[in-house]
Amino acid sequence: MSRTLEEVQATIQIAKLKENDLQNTIHCLTFGESVSSGDYCLMELDDTLCKHIEAGKSLVIRGDQDERAVLCSEDKTYDLKIADTSNLLLLVPGCLTPDQLTTDNQASSQLVHAQIWGFSNSYWELRKRHPKLKKLKRLLMENPYEGPVISGQEDVTEGKVLINSTRLYPERLLMENPYEGPGISGQEDVTEGKYTMGDLLERIQASEEELEAQLQTIHACEVNGYWRLLDFDYEMKLLGHITQLVDSESWSFSKVPLRVSLEELGRLEPQEMIEQSLNCYGRRYTDNDEVFFALNEDKVCRATAQMLLQNAAKFHLAEFQEVWQQSVPDGMGTRLDQLKSLALVDRSSKPETISLLRVEDLPEDTLERFTHLFTIRQKWTEEDITPYIQDLCGEKQTTGALLTKYARLSTQNGMKVFNSRRLVAT
Repeated sequence: MSRTLEEVQATIQIAKLKENDLQNTIHCLTFGESVSSGDYCLMELDDTLCKHIEAGKSLVIRGDQDERAVLCSEDKTYDLKIADTSNLLLLVPGCLTPDQLTTDNQASSQLVHAQIWGFSNSYWELRKRHPKLKKLKRLLMENPYEGPVISGQEDVTEGKVLINSTRLYPERLLMENPYEGPGISGQEDVTEGKYTMGDLLERIQASEEELEAQLQTIHACEVNGYWRLLDFDYEMKLLGHITQLVDSESWSFSKVPLRVSLEELGRLEPQEMIEQSLNCYGRRYTDNDEVFFALNEDKVCRATAQMLLQNAAKFHLAEFQEVWQQSVPDGMGTRLDQLKSLALVDRSSKPETISLLRVEDLPEDTLERFTHLFTIRQKWTEEDITPYIQDLCGEKQTTGALLTKYARLSTQNGMKVFNSRRLVAT
């Protein structure tokens, strides 16, 4: 039975409240016939996500069964955590908050009846977080792209040479890879270990924008509708074709013409792969309606260093620097600062050494990352450890704050170093 306005006013008097201190519109709430706390889940949204929903856009919960669920918008990822409250939260459709009520001065109070559809003692709380992207590379490495296999044609290009009207090559070069019959077709028909964008969005805990950015970062490309990670040796072969063409044509590294590059190298590799390599290692621009690329010296030198370092556990630093400089294209210069987050220099050893240590191979969890780093090296300088923890920083968080929380500062031979706050097995 619904209350009348007179009954409500009598209750206000019993509670010793002044009616003038209250809103003129009074909501009278009643429970429906079948109300359950398990029928609804409440979620607290900030202004950005509220506008996102109000604009008709969606939020997606992502995660496999063995993962903690995250919520994703188009461009951000959030942790989902349950927050308990001692107050009973009521779900009342059509209920107006004070700021939604009319501001005109009503002569008398009015009564609005509303029915409760559900209630809860908890709600989902969202906290912005870094996307979980390590799984992406692991999935794509199940079937890396090593180049095309075309029915009736060879897929191996190593040892082959390009002949055009301006250059002739001796027979000795042509015999490096003699023709031995057609290759085997059907390799690229296999879909096992291949993923479309839809597949990746189902498996990776990241927003679509963050996922697309990471695909670009790891040099993945779309081949026949599937996103593929280039095999590193194949990626370096593509880059080698480009740098050799630049050298043979005496082009500037800052002005590599796309059209000519595709025409010349399209006989060796698919044109889309040549353009993919230029996009990975260069900056695209247009001059007089023609597309050019400016090769990035740091990226080319870094990739060359990775190619050298992955073949040995450690290098003598001086020997490595000499071989590295000899391996990059003429006109490019190598510097150790190009190898931040890729290689680790040990200056305490005699002679000094360098080894491969890629940040993408380290754990995503902050505590696990620090534990792993202190397992590799007991004491770190701030300069050495910063590239390996930079990606862990949240909004308005610095590497200094992370080091304060997870490491202990000390002095060794007059130099500030950081070691673990916890006992770490080495």
